[in-house]
Amino acid sequence: MQHTLEQFFRALRAADVRISPAEAIDASRAVMVTGYGDRPLFKDALCATLAKSAEEVTRFDAVFETFFARDAINLNPPPEGSPQGEPSQEDLDATAGSPLAQAVLTGDATAVQQSMEEAAARAGVADIRLTTQRSRLTRRLLEEMGLEEIERIIANARRMPDGQGEGLANRLDAARRNLFTEAQAYVARQHDLYAAGSAQELREERLVRKALNADGGVDPVDYQLMAALVKKMAKRLAAKYSRRRRAARKGHLDVRKTLRKSMAHEGIPFEIAWKVKKIDKPSIVAICDVSKSVAAAAQFLLTFLYSLNEVVDRMDAFAFSGRLISVNDILDDNGVEGAILKVLQQIGFQQTDYGRSLQDFADNHLDRLDRRTTVIFLGDGRSNFADPRLDIMRQIHDRARAVIWLNPEPESYWAQGDSVMHRYARFCHVAKQCGTLEQLERIIDDVLRSYVPH
Repeated sequence: MQHTLEQFFRALRAADVRISPAEAIDASRAVMVTGYGDRPLFKDALCATLAKSAEEVTRFDAVFETFFARDAINLNPPPEGSPQGEPSQEDLDATAGSPLAQAVLTGDATAVQQSMEEAAARAGVADIRLTTQRSRLTRRLLEEMGLEEIERIIANARRMPDGQGEGLANRLDAARRNLFTEAQAYVARQHDLYAAGSAQELREERLVRKALNADGGVDPVDYQLMAALVKKMAKRLAAKYSRRRRAARKGHLDVRKTLRKSMAHEGIPFEIAWKVKKIDKPSIVAICDVSKSVAAAAQFLLTFLYSLNEVVDRMDAFAFSGRLISVNDILDDNGVEGAILKVLQQIGFQQTDYGRSLQDFADNHLDRLDRRTTVIFLGDGRSNFADPRLDIMRQIHDRARAVIWLNPEPESYWAQGDSVMHRYARFCHVAKQCGTLEQLERIIDDVLRSYVPH
């Protein structure tokens, strides 16, 4: 039964229910206490140890009902070869070399079900990953069950003189068709358990590498999936960096705390206290170019940052095209999905002017920067040959903890045409191409990691 539990854990992981080795051990121990006889109790024990949120409980219920479903095998009724409805002795003799054929003739659905599950393990049906594998695995499953023996018996029966074996051949042929239907349903159920998310995973892998500033923009269908993927990435990073807000400085003795604790033991330092260093939450200022060429990337960046509420102490967002405005209230009132449209209505369709936008920021918001603030710029650095105001970039660099510039364009474009990105890069601690979600996640991960002492 342990193998069955391990396969069940695999199915849960495929359904995006995270299960650590420790949780798998806890679930196995819980089942050892409850046993397998009481289905509701068995299910509750597994759910209590494995599902950690309302969403995971829902997914757990669906996987449990599918995994432990044992639908009755549809077999032909036993042939009327005798008054008792049992197969004739001649039929049993003809099928003596095939346990599967005898099971379907006698209507033994339990034996057929057990044979199918054993054959599925030998055929590797649980390793299914793609829908296109269904037909091949169905045939392989039937071959492992002994379908070829049944087909041989049918052929021999049809060759008997005077149609003596026609009845047996017809019954086995009908049983073969039913077995094929049952095998198809079994393989489809295994696909739902182990591979339902494979297509989604393949599509996500493609989307995280899709250029955000590609010609024609992002397809609306892909956009919805990418927005969900961004939130998933942010949730993963939030879980990674919200676990410990304090870190021990190993090897640094906290003398005062150690002495205070020793007073309870007559001055003997039984309990040693080490110094700890508080991990500051990041304070982020995001300044995003929302001109047409980078609007999609700006929206995904804001979605990412606003989904990191647990690990970001403060996040101020600004957007610009010709002029710069604060979009905190717009984001709060409309959500990230509708914010870009509102911003475009206010400042969109203007000639991009980085210098004018930096001046707006310096006049109204420069005092929001301190040594705990990370400034993230998102833009292509193309200012239509206007004054780039490098003096303000120097001020931002000197006041902030770090300045990071994310540019959707390749570095080879940074000094071409009206781009002044190569000049802005001198005042950035990090300046990188960020044209895909994969690059965006990696850079935000680096930002969060920089606040954790090593």
